[in-house]
Formats: sequence, structure tokens, C-alpha cells
Amino acid sequence: MKAYRALCVAAAVAAFCLVVLGAYVRLSNAGLGCPDWPLCYGRAMPAQIADAASAAKAWKEMAHRYLAGSLGILIVVLAAAAWRLRRSHRLATVIIALVALQATLGMWTVTMLLKPAIVTAHLLGGMATLALLTWLALAQWPHAEGAAMRALRLIAVLALTALAVQIALGGWVSANYAALACPDLPLCRGKLVPPMDFANGFHVVRELGQTAEGTPLSPDALTAIHWSHRAFALVVVALAWIASARAWRLAPGLARLVAAAAALQFALGVANVATGLPLALAAAHNAGAALLLVSLVVLNFFAFRALRPAP
Repeated sequence: MKAYRALCVAAAVAAFCLVVLGAYVRLSNAGLGCPDWPLCYGRAMPAQIADAASAAKAWKEMAHRYLAGSLGILIVVLAAAAWRLRRSHRLATVIIALVALQATLGMWTVTMLLKPAIVTAHLLGGMATLALLTWLALAQWPHAEGAAMRALRLIAVLALTALAVQIALGGWVSANYAALACPDLPLCRGKLVPPMDFANGFHVVRELGQTAEGTPLSPDALTAIHWSHRAFALVVVALAWIASARAWRLAPGLARLVAAAAALQFALGVANVATGLPLALAAAHNAGAALLLVSLVVLNFFAFRALRPAP
């Protein structure tokens, strides 16, 4: 049983690292560092690439692929153990299906040349994998009954749902390279509500940097993408802090974690715009989103599982 618990925790930690590494690869423009899949220039390891910049991008991309492959193997082992022990085996099976989908999205990210819809879906799949693995790990320990935690269910779900929408918006910003479409703070292009083209900005089925008709995406479309992410961040922070305030008396440590993660993520978003999106800060912003996600998953777990302790 201890080994199975360790597997669950290791998988959740690996998923967190993979999300952060994937963001780093994307933000350093290495998403197409290997033009083929699953190999890289026809090899299992990048080799004989004359251009140093291309070689660095290839190694970044392959590091991401190998970590993803390792996590996939770990999840298969975990699922086999879950079925043998009859502990959360259905959830483990769902996670395996999600990982299979993630692998497919990873392949399409390369073969479809970073199409925004695929890149965003790949990010969401990674975050969903992290969330489910976190839930699975939490379910392996017994938990004391706490009927009072049920009062947090609505606000916990609302905060987690809002964060899921915000992560999708953030992925859409990154996939469309719209992170600096609003270079000023707190306004956007000098206005509270600047000119925006939502129809083209949020048209899902299109190529990178183009409208559905194949014309270049306008600055107004990029502004609509960025402004939506920035505005909805206020909703997420408000809901996370309300959830934290409601949980403060029942689970003060968890409440502090949720509040701090929300504040940190908001501060990182502001810092990215203010400093012109340096790579380290941009990657940290993705890590902050993953941390906030984990904290809200934990809050939801205790709100919904408090009366059903694990055997």
C-alpha cells in the first residue's frame, strides 16, 4: 500500500513538472524544435544539427517528450496497481484514457504546426491530468469526517470552474502569441476597453496568426484575446479569495494556500506585462496556474470527500 501511495504522489509531482516544462518549451519557441514525431530529425535523440539554436530547441522538445513518456509509463504502472488493489481503479483508468488523448494532441501539435486550438487543448489536457492525479493521490489516505466542509462545495466548484476557463484563456493567449497585445497597465492600449475583434480572435478553427479566411490576425483580434484573459483574472482571484475566506475557520492551512496561490498568480501576470514577458517569469506564470489548480483541487476534494473517508 505504501508503494502504491508513493506511485500516486510521484505521478502527481511528475505531472506538475511536465506542465511547467511544456510551458517553458512553448514559450522558448521550441514547440517545433523537432519537425517530426515521435522521433526528432529521424532519431531518438537529437544529433548532427549544425545550427546551435536549432539543436537547443530540439533538445528542449525531446526533454519534454521523454518526461511525458516517462509519466505515461508511470501512470500505466499505477493503473495496473490500482486495479490489482481495487483502489480508485476507475479514476486511474480515466487518467490513462486522458494520457492517450494527450499523446495524440502532442503529435498533432507538431504535425499541424502549432494550430492554436490544438496547442490550447494540449495545455488543458496536461492541467486535467495534473488535477486528476492530485485527486487520486489524496484519495489514498484516510480522512477524518467533517460535515462542515460540505458548506464549501458551491464556492469550491465555482472557483475551480473559473480557473479552468482562465487556464483555457491563458492557453489561447500563449498559442496566439498575444501576451503583449496590451503592453500597458492597468489599461490596455491606453483604454479601459480598447478596440477589439472577438470574432476573429476567438475563432477556434484557424491557422496560427491567421483568420479563418487566411488573412493575418489583426492587432484588435490579439487585443481581444489578451484583454479577455486579463479581465477574467479578476473573477478568478475574487472567487479564490472568497473560497479561502469561507474555508479559513475549517481548514486554515489550505485557505492560506489558496489565497497565496491566487495572489502570486495575479502578481506574476502583472509582472509579465510590466517587464515585457521574460522567459523565466512567463514559465513561472504557468507554474503558478498549476499551483493554484492543485490548491483548488485539494479544496474540492475535502469539500466533497470529507464524509467518505478512504478505507
